[in-house]
Amino acid sequence: MKKTGIVLIIIGVIVLGMIIWIKGMYNGMVDKQEEVESAWSQVENVYQRRADLIPNLVATVKGYATHEQETLTGVVNARAKATQITVDPKNITEESLAKYQAAQGELSQALGKLLAITENYPDLKANQNFSQLQAQLEGTENRITVERQKFNAVAKIYNTEIRQFPSNIFAGMFGFERKGYFEANAGANEAPKVEF
Repeated sequence: MKKTGIVLIIIGVIVLGMIIWIKGMYNGMVDKQEEVESAWSQVENVYQRRADLIPNLVATVKGYATHEQETLTGVVNARAKATQITVDPKNITEESLAKYQAAQGELSQALGKLLAITENYPDLKANQNFSQLQAQLEGTENRITVERQKFNAVAKIYNTEIRQFPSNIFAGMFGFERKGYFEANAGANEAPKVEF
């Protein structure tokens, strides 16, 4: 009976150790998943900040550049499209990020056109409200870049965690899936052509 008791104690210690180890691994994956979702929320936050600035920017430009209606409409439509596309933070895939990034890229292009036409309107460029909005927009674009980099960093840590052995076994069992990354836009690796 003494040997049976010792064997049961040893088995109990091993089982308890396994439970503690699995619990630690699971909680570590949950922590990293929460970091990814938090970073995604911050990405959405800065994109929303940009979307919130656009109506004021369009209204200011509209007052000066009334015959640029096509460009103004393009910005408004691109903003509407960009704000309609959402990504579920629990299911951030390469495909969902690509769609989100494409819509945001269209908005960036439309904003670029809008800011380019303002060069034709010296009174608009001198308008203090426009200058402040333009500075806020530039600052927001910088924030977007920073938050996208942070998101990619925490997504990499999470993805590495769930793919390494033995975490990958438990990640599959508990439904932890790989998260997508923000990627450079097509053609970003080519130098821009400058013509005078």
